[in-house]
Amino acid sequence: MAPYGLSSLNNAGPHGLSEILYAFTSAAGNNGSAFAGLNANTPWYNVALGLTMLIGRFVMIVPALAVAGILAGKKSVPPGPGTLPRTGRSSRPSSSG
Repeated sequence: MAPYGLSSLNNAGPHGLSEILYAFTSAAGNNGSAFAGLNANTPWYNVALGLTMLIGRFVMIVPALAVAGILAGKKSVPPGPGTLPRTGRSSRPSSSG
């Protein structure tokens, strides 16, 4: 509801809110697009969307690195009946023939 955020809107009401919401959601996903009704080329939106993009990028990187660290620390298990083949072929002979 700040005047510097609302001054860039061409549409008021719910459509204006969806334009702002889409711009921030898109920036968090590193896409950076916005609806045509929002003039996002202002100092306020440049800084706010840039920070959103930075936060959105690292919020996704930290859990991905945590999962990678957990998987790297797991011990290797020998192949058995519950594991998938690594060669791309089944270890059982085919029944056709």
